[in-house]
Amino acid sequence: MAPDEQPADRSSITELLLQVRGGDPEAMSHLFPLVYGELRRLAHWQLQQERTGHTLDTGALVHETYLKMVDQPRVHWRDRAHFFRVASWAMRRVLVDYARRHRALRRGGGVPPLSLEDEVAVAQQSDRLVALDEALERLATVDERLSQVVECRYFGGLTEAETAEALGITERTVQRDWRKARDWLALELGS
Repeated sequence: MAPDEQPADRSSITELLLQVRGGDPEAMSHLFPLVYGELRRLAHWQLQQERTGHTLDTGALVHETYLKMVDQPRVHWRDRAHFFRVASWAMRRVLVDYARRHRALRRGGGVPPLSLEDEVAVAQQSDRLVALDEALERLATVDERLSQVVECRYFGGLTEAETAEALGITERTVQRDWRKARDWLALELGS
């Protein structure tokens, strides 16, 4: 649980998600203030894994993630854990989309000039993120739960306990899956 999230907020989040699922158009706007702090924590953690000078800051990543999630009318929200699992996925999509756009701009211009060292570092980070995303897509075809564990742990910054809650599995299973997924990805990515 996030330090700024009160126990009552956990049940309020679930209740609002059920209202969203039931078609209440106002529920999502009431939900945002309750989840904002936790989404900021996840975004901050994720951006620390990114290249220096990323064009997104924590607030922008939270807002883009939230907009991507609000635009998912077919999601049948179950509870708080499910919401944060989807948030991890949405954050991954936002960051990968930015990395792909950066790669395209790098090839076609439009990016402010960087030093050669900075350009190489930025290019490598974008390429690594896209390669990781593609590897996760392949992993999902082999074992979807392993891919979901990576999404929660790496992209969502969730703890083992939070990942277990989000996926409805035990912490021990999360530990085992995390180890398997990292080994599989290391082989797949050649690292």
